[in-house]
Formats: sequence, C-alpha cells, structure tokens
Amino acid sequence: MNAIQLPALRYPFPSRVNPRAAEAQIHVTDWVKHFNLITSPLAQAKFNRAKFAWLAARAFPDAAFDELCLIADFNTWLFLLDDQCDENAAGKKAAYLRTIMAGLMDIFRQNKVFTLEEAGPLPASLSDIWARMRNISQPAWRLRFIRSMEDYFNSCIWEADNRENNVVPSLKDYVHMRPYTGALFADVEAIDIIEKIYLRENVLYNAILQRMILACNNIVCWSNDIISCNKESLQGDVHNLVLVLQHEQGLTLQDAVAEATRMHNEELAIFLVLEKLLPVQHTDEDYELLRYVSVLRSWMIGNYEWSVIDTGRYDVARKVVTAN
Repeated sequence: MNAIQLPALRYPFPSRVNPRAAEAQIHVTDWVKHFNLITSPLAQAKFNRAKFAWLAARAFPDAAFDELCLIADFNTWLFLLDDQCDENAAGKKAAYLRTIMAGLMDIFRQNKVFTLEEAGPLPASLSDIWARMRNISQPAWRLRFIRSMEDYFNSCIWEADNRENNVVPSLKDYVHMRPYTGALFADVEAIDIIEKIYLRENVLYNAILQRMILACNNIVCWSNDIISCNKESLQGDVHNLVLVLQHEQGLTLQDAVAEATRMHNEELAIFLVLEKLLPVQHTDEDYELLRYVSVLRSWMIGNYEWSVIDTGRYDVARKVVTAN
C-alpha cells in the first residue's frame, strides 16, 4: 500500500466568515427537521458534522441574516440531493432520475408550493426555497437561475447514465460537465439576491468576467475533487477529476492528485490575470463589479477552508489516503 499525500491548496485572498454563521447553522438544523430531510440518528450525526451553513457563511460573508439563511438552505438542499444521487441506488437509474428532476423543475417553471404531506421532503423543501427566492428577485433573474438549475439537473442525469452503463467519462467530457454537476453556476447567479449586487447585462456577460466565473467554478469543483478523491474512490464513483485523470492517463493516484493540483493552480493563475484586466474606472458601477468579484474570491477560499477546517464531510480525505 502506498501513502497518498493531499496538497495544501493556497489562495491569495482574505479569509472571511459571515458573523452570523453560527445562527445560520441553527436555522438550517431547524429547517431540515421541519421538512423531514433527516430521518435517522446516523443521518443527523452526519448532518451535524457537515456544518453546511458555514460554507454559505464563508462564501457570502456580507449577506444579511435572512439571505444567509436562504442560501444556506439552498446549498444544504443541494448537498442532500447530491448524496442521494452519489451514494444511493437512485443515482444509477437515469430514467428514474429524469422523472424526479422533471418534477423538481416544475417547481421552478410553475412556481409550485408544496407542503411536506403533499410532495415529500425534497420537493416541499425546494418549493420553500424557491418561494423565498421569488420574493426578493426580478423575473429576468429567475429565468437565469432556472436555466442554471436545469443545467444542474441534466448533469445529474448524465452522471447517472455513466454509472448505469459503467462509463468512465473522458477528461474532456468531465472538464466540460463538472461546472454543471457542482451547481456552482446557480450559486453564482444567487450573488444578485443574496449580496444585493445587480450588474447590468453588458457587465455581467463581459467575456473577461465570464471566464473568471468559469475559473472560480473550476477551482471550487476541482479542489473538492482533490479533497474528496479518497471518499469517492472508496464509493466506486468515478466522477472526480483525480480519478478521471488516473484512468485516462494511466497515472498512479499520487500522480493524478499532482496533475489535478496543477490544473487547479493554472485556473487560479488565469483568474488572477483576468482580474487585472477588468475594465474598472472607479465609478459606482465599477464598485459593484468589484464587490461581485470579491464574492467569487470568497467562494474559492471559503470552499477550501470549509472543507479542511469546518466540515466533517471529508474527514477521511483529510487523513493520509492509501491506495494499491
């Protein structure tokens, strides 16, 4: 057995945490209980160790309390859905998932609101999140968010198809799909309503900023892949950058970790270079753009610090990993 060392990833950004993180965690705990999303003492213990609200608090350090609770609930819901797809038999049944995802998309498209008794935990809790998001958003934003969620649900089905057919995705396909499987595009869309930053479309869709958003997405997702590669390897799930590299390039697990780290660091370098190229002229609108970029920065360092400091979700990954 060879020891696998996981790297310490570094980000040249300030480490910040929303001052109401602990209160948000209490709220999220009550919220999952209300919607019966946790159904056993074992699941409750796992949830308590995860500290999902602390990820939201690191990613959105300036959000007001209600908005912080909303985005914490949303990310908690995503993690719980992700666990069902990754760890349960449903995650290998693409046809079944298509039915489930179609029902969830109806919540967004038709603004459905369900009680727990009417629809069950996942749809009812999502309808609660969407109702709260609608209350603080504009129609144009809702369309963007819905598109992001549709992309996320479709990517979950793509993963299920791969699992069902024992397909290891190519590196090219995996890199293309990973930004969607992580649902981070939806979280980035949420910057508008959570941090109250409203960029004009010509600013938001500026090519430089869009590439920075993709770099942020890649960095968050790939750092998660590096940290969780042991957990996912043990589960037999190949949807991980390290494991895809190992399979496609015939690398040892240690060399695959090193290559994934190199790719991660390259994306960080791209982000830093592009940040200097943003057309900033110190107007009020430019100030909003800089606030927006600061949330992207917070997402990158916040996700990593949550993963290695706060959460117990990746305890196995933080230890020395072993492989044949």
